[in-house]
Amino acid sequence: MKFTLALLLTFFTTICVAQLREGFVYAQDIIDDLAVELRYCNDDNFVGQQIDGYNKEVVIMTDLAAKALRKIQDTLKTQGLGIKIYDAYRPQRAVNHFVRWAKQINDTLQKEAYYPNVKKRNLFSQGYIASKSRHSSGSTLDLTIINLETGEELDMGTPYDFFGPESWVVNNKLTKKQQENRQLLQHVMLTNGFRNYPKEWWHFTLRGEPYRNQYFDFPIE
Repeated sequence: MKFTLALLLTFFTTICVAQLREGFVYAQDIIDDLAVELRYCNDDNFVGQQIDGYNKEVVIMTDLAAKALRKIQDTLKTQGLGIKIYDAYRPQRAVNHFVRWAKQINDTLQKEAYYPNVKKRNLFSQGYIASKSRHSSGSTLDLTIINLETGEELDMGTPYDFFGPESWVVNNKLTKKQQENRQLLQHVMLTNGFRNYPKEWWHFTLRGEPYRNQYFDFPIE
């Protein structure tokens, strides 16, 4: 009986591991004290519902991105700080979900919280929604910095996924502390191999990413 149970456990473990594409890893296995808040796993996001392909709150990214992020985490920990991940690898089916939602102009349930000053019909033209995402290549990350002792996020001036100029990396309407926090995030990411996206302070892509312009669709689980 014990032998049979051991075989079954090995079988199911092998299946789970096999689902993760070669070259990708679970970030929590590589990076100590990594905080995670995958909002696309539930309805606390700009769409207002769980997003296709997000079946479990685990962070998947390329091995190269995880190793680079581990160095950043180690650097921040010397200051009592750490990384919180909002999103990393994103299946193409999730991007397709965003596109379908964006075309439903009358669905504005989350407008006040996420895009109060942007018309939904303009989300495509202004670069907030696209039919392809760098996230689907596995080396693009959405993240912030937290206080490791309290778990509290540093004040970056806007919430994650807030669409509008307020979230642009360059924003002169921030308080001094908010500017310092954004500069800290930008500095630690850019000096450790990532490049930013000017319209989203939380968005970074690994330079020399291994699967550039490849858009994967395996689910997050």
